[in-house]
Amino acid sequence: MKSTLSPERTELKERWSEFKVTNPKTRIRDAAKELNTTEAELVATGVGENVTLLAGDFRELIKEVGSLGHVMALTRNDHVIHERKGVYEKVSFNNHVGLVLGEDIDLRLFLGDWKFGFAVSENDRHSLQFFNSFGDATHKIYLTEKSNKEAYDAVVAKYSAPDQDINLVIAEKTPKPAESETVADIDKSAFQAEWLALKDTHDFFTLLRKYNLTRKQALRNAPEGYAYRITPESMKPVFEAASEDQLPIMVFVSNPNCIQIHTGPINKIFVMGPWLNIMDPEFNLHLRQDAIDEAWVVRKPTEDGVVTGIELIDKDGTMFNQFFGKRKPGVPELPEWPALIERSVSRL
Repeated sequence: MKSTLSPERTELKERWSEFKVTNPKTRIRDAAKELNTTEAELVATGVGENVTLLAGDFRELIKEVGSLGHVMALTRNDHVIHERKGVYEKVSFNNHVGLVLGEDIDLRLFLGDWKFGFAVSENDRHSLQFFNSFGDATHKIYLTEKSNKEAYDAVVAKYSAPDQDINLVIAEKTPKPAESETVADIDKSAFQAEWLALKDTHDFFTLLRKYNLTRKQALRNAPEGYAYRITPESMKPVFEAASEDQLPIMVFVSNPNCIQIHTGPINKIFVMGPWLNIMDPEFNLHLRQDAIDEAWVVRKPTEDGVVTGIELIDKDGTMFNQFFGKRKPGVPELPEWPALIERSVSRL
């Protein structure tokens, strides 16, 4: 069934078409902000033409993505874009929490607010795109020249909504309250003692909740030597050192609905405008350096020894990017990783 656009959506479709002509290089997420709308609403203007509205259980759909073969997984937030090529393997779900644990595609999925799904064709580029109730992209899957297009078509046909007439109802975001950098009533000694007693890096989130601390507040109250600030400009020399040493690293990018992880070496690094880029054949990262309000080196004890990470935090206090040396549960971190950090970063 062909979609019928409301007058409001017809007007948005026209504005979007004009915008693309005059701003061909602007990413759709940024375009949505300039047009005072959401990315999901911009994509939806193509329903009935180059866009198909998807319906059904997105968990079952994700389980079928492996049939597409080699694809590109894209997860982003406002400040960083993570693109990783590979095959969706070892896909599992526990209610609305999913795991993709392939050799290349490594994801944590939180499907509780995957509200909208679309199949999109743009100049022979085919993708599956998912959005939350606020109209923000949660995760995208692009075909590559190695993908199985017939399998993609079969998945789109299977999950195509019977009614392609769409009127997106977008939820309004509640502004995040400004956070205080200091905490008046924390039992600092108890907090530090529990930090030093951590057994798993994932327990850090529980620790923050227990003491009602934001990320920045926690890092400012860390045990001596377990967190220190570095300059945002430190990331380029860290990337370059990892490339030069061919030291495999882990790159985490998250939004509220998905975490995407790259594990492996990195090679081609360059800056273009505000963007610090990694541009390798199977992995791309685009990081807005001017979005880094604070950068920290953070050390957390685990049963396998101390794990050292770099955390990037924006002006709203949201941690949006993390970096580690390659490791797996039961295996200590590579000693070369903290050594690389020490010689590459500039402390504040």
